[in-house]
Amino acid sequence: MRAAAYATSGPKRGVIKIVNLPTPQPGPGEVRVRVRVSGVNPTDWKTRTAVTVAPPAFELIIPNQDGAGEIDAVGEGVAPQRVGQRVWLYNAQWRRAHGTAAQWIALPAGQAITLPEGAGFDLGAGLGIPAITAHRCLFADGAIDGATVLVQGGAGAVGHAAIELARWGGARAVATVSSQDKAAIATTAGADLVVNYRADDVVTRIREFAPHGVDRIIEVALSQNLEVDAAILAPAGTIASYARSESAVTPPRSLMELNATIAFVLVYTIPEAAKQHAVTDVSAALAAGALTSLPVVRYRLEDAAGAHAAVQESAVGKVLIDIP
Repeated sequence: MRAAAYATSGPKRGVIKIVNLPTPQPGPGEVRVRVRVSGVNPTDWKTRTAVTVAPPAFELIIPNQDGAGEIDAVGEGVAPQRVGQRVWLYNAQWRRAHGTAAQWIALPAGQAITLPEGAGFDLGAGLGIPAITAHRCLFADGAIDGATVLVQGGAGAVGHAAIELARWGGARAVATVSSQDKAAIATTAGADLVVNYRADDVVTRIREFAPHGVDRIIEVALSQNLEVDAAILAPAGTIASYARSESAVTPPRSLMELNATIAFVLVYTIPEAAKQHAVTDVSAALAAGALTSLPVVRYRLEDAAGAHAAVQESAVGKVLIDIP
């Protein structure tokens, strides 16, 4: 099979190249998926370029955690009726050498989730990390029906999913963006209020919309936004941060006065029950037509390196790799 892969050591460490590898066979409890579309997330290029002092677990890695395709073979213990199912994949390369940037992948059957009728591969390949992360940020403390949620960075993959899942969960959604193009994305996703933080007074605009504050903030840049977050958070509210801060964070005293919570979310290590809760809810939202795809930026498998570079350079939209 054809795959994009990179070495984890040596002079070409982290450099993506196209290789021919044996087609994997599903082991016990696994399915094999003919990948049609591979989704690229920031975690994929960050993992590839990370500097570590520990010996690498694998000499060669096929990147990318998310993807979509069809099951074409099953291993022992998996119902043969699963062959032919259209599926979306999540955490495909977590602690494994084989991600979705390849024509085939074998992985645990529970990480291949049936795509409902009408949901295409592009949408499926963009779910995994963004949708599960957004779900955890939103629902970690229970239902959000009737709540007001602020999504910082509403045009990104996690932000887009958070807007749509918040609306699906019965909440009002406010989003911040940095441009008119991104405002259109957040508005299309269903945000009740969209604020351009480069042109508007964020605190004033949101306080006008939600005088008592917002109940939950989905945060992509905690160190940059914390003062604003503190000014618009409701009493006993929560800030759920899913991205690493580039600088030290000093919480203002007002957060203590609010009895606020700052929660951190890393999709790979959230409890297994939370992952299954997210998968169940994401599937229900998909079936209800509540989730849509971001505008797509497409790459061929042969330019997988370009796809990673596009995400690293903050391309607007979802970067996908078409698998031949």
